Amino acid sequence: MLKKMFRHYDYSLVIAILALCGIGLVMVYSASIIVSINRFGYSSNYFFIRQFIFLGAGLVCFLIAMIIPYQLYKKLIVPIVFGSIMLLIAVLFIGKTTNNAQSWIYIGPVGFQPAEFVKLGLAIYLAAIFSKKQDKLENFAASAPPLSVFAVMFILIMKQPDLGTGLIIAATTGIIILSSGMKPGHKLILITSALLIIGLGSQVLTKEQKSRFTAAYEPFKDPQGDGFQLVNSYLAIGSGGVSGNGLGQSIQKYGFLPEPHTDFIIAVIAEELGFWGVALIIGLIGFVVIKGFITGLRSRDTYGSLLAFGISGMVGIQSCVNLGAAIGLLPITGVPLPFISYGGSSLVLLLISMGILVNISCHVNYKRKHQKPESAPAKGKLHAV
Repeated sequence: MLKKMFRHYDYSLVIAILALCGIGLVMVYSASIIVSINRFGYSSNYFFIRQFIFLGAGLVCFLIAMIIPYQLYKKLIVPIVFGSIMLLIAVLFIGKTTNNAQSWIYIGPVGFQPAEFVKLGLAIYLAAIFSKKQDKLENFAASAPPLSVFAVMFILIMKQPDLGTGLIIAATTGIIILSSGMKPGHKLILITSALLIIGLGSQVLTKEQKSRFTAAYEPFKDPQGDGFQLVNSYLAIGSGGVSGNGLGQSIQKYGFLPEPHTDFIIAVIAEELGFWGVALIIGLIGFVVIKGFITGLRSRDTYGSLLAFGISGMVGIQSCVNLGAAIGLLPITGVPLPFISYGGSSLVLLLISMGILVNISCHVNYKRKHQKPESAPAKGKLHAV
């Protein structure tokens, strides 16, 4: 069975994922050298070594997730949901505050962000529930339980407060719902309700959260204060030009650009590798996202289809939020660039997600090759023509 699986893996997808991880590791080293020296003095490769360890652990998880049949997670949705909610509650009491958000739990020297793993857990849960309720989706009430679970997780994440992750899980939930086969009128009600909630939510933002919007859209109003990060991001991107100044040759990472190895790593990449370096990374991420959506369209299993849509959407949305913040289109929310930015929780979660996506793709390829196409697609599903 394992030999059959290896023959049907989408190796172009695997290569793209590994290429992104490799580029990310190199750029974390380049972007974090000065930060490492300033914070720890004794080592210029502190963040690089940690990211290398995280990458090793993530690749092990990636390989395991590639092999485990994705249908297994459908049977584990109760512990997944319960564990996710318990972790989000725990972080409010025992979590450590970093960058104005109480979002980290430490077990000895090892820390992780529960909200990162909740993104995948929620996608698995929603895909499982909406695939199970396909024959009941004409009744709007059938959507109440999964939407309630989403609401609980969203509120707990916003209590930290973690605006970036909250936006990502909300958008990912929206993608799964829109792909679920729900009636158009019900979708319109949910979209209208979401816009209303966003409008009301903007009225209760904290002063610190409001300053992020000011910094994004009026950075030169206070270039030494709220706009400092974005102004220096502009300088880094602009100085890189088309071909860049060369790997390791960034000036802005010398204390001018805060968090050059995390939130604003794309600005360092633009400065060192130029337009072509940025285009390569965006192209690879876009390739992974598109491959994921194609897998979802081709899958004849509603659960696999929705899960592929959810995982692909999660990566695409997170990328847009990070890139949008770096160029001033969106407020700065501390969301890392997938596969590229420094961060153990994010990298391990992404590689687990990609392992699941590759496994779904493997099953799709196997069934397309060995089974005759069905006469008609399952109700409520999307299929490639």
